[in-house]
Amino acid sequence: MERLPPGSAAFVVEAPAGAMAVATTYFVLGVEHILLGLDPLLFVLALLLIVLGWRQILATVTAFTVAHSITLVSAALGWIAVPFAPVEAIIALSIVFVAAEALHGAQGRPGRTAKAPWVVAFSFGLLHGLGFASALSDIGLPEHAIPLALLAFNVGVEAGQVLFVAFILAAAAGLSSLRLPGQTAFVARVVPYAIGILAAYWTIERILTGVLELPLRL
Repeated sequence: MERLPPGSAAFVVEAPAGAMAVATTYFVLGVEHILLGLDPLLFVLALLLIVLGWRQILATVTAFTVAHSITLVSAALGWIAVPFAPVEAIIALSIVFVAAEALHGAQGRPGRTAKAPWVVAFSFGLLHGLGFASALSDIGLPEHAIPLALLAFNVGVEAGQVLFVAFILAAAAGLSSLRLPGQTAFVARVVPYAIGILAAYWTIERILTGVLELPLRL
């Protein structure tokens, strides 16, 4: 529906965006969402503090990718529907969990994530995919190219994730080459604490927000 302002007797109907325009737009949106969203970045960062070696990193990141792709597509297409507020609170809680696991590992008490990081990444990745779907629902999907837009958005999310992982690994390599006193203890202890405290605050805030949004029943 088009609303004509006073003084206008006609309007131009624009053609739907082409496939390349849709793919480019949603790819960029996917990259921006992952790089500007702290939730998935802190979750991945906490995982990188736990996993060791390229094989574990690849398996863990792949598991996270597969999991959130499943729920992203399912929620975006309306196959599953869950309330937004509880999902956001649990996503924050998942970051608290992984940060605690990283801290326990630094203290010589490796947990479940250290033993099978891909399982934890897949399990919580399902939740993060619902968060991605919520953001995508705010953006909207073009009716004439829903599969293409979903694919491009998901590929953009993965591209942003790969860029972030590459940046963290490069930063870690550069930091280790400096051999600063106490740098290992700082990364192993202070960083998980910072992630966990921030995520714990988000958890409480989102729970309270969700409670306040509940309808009152007299």
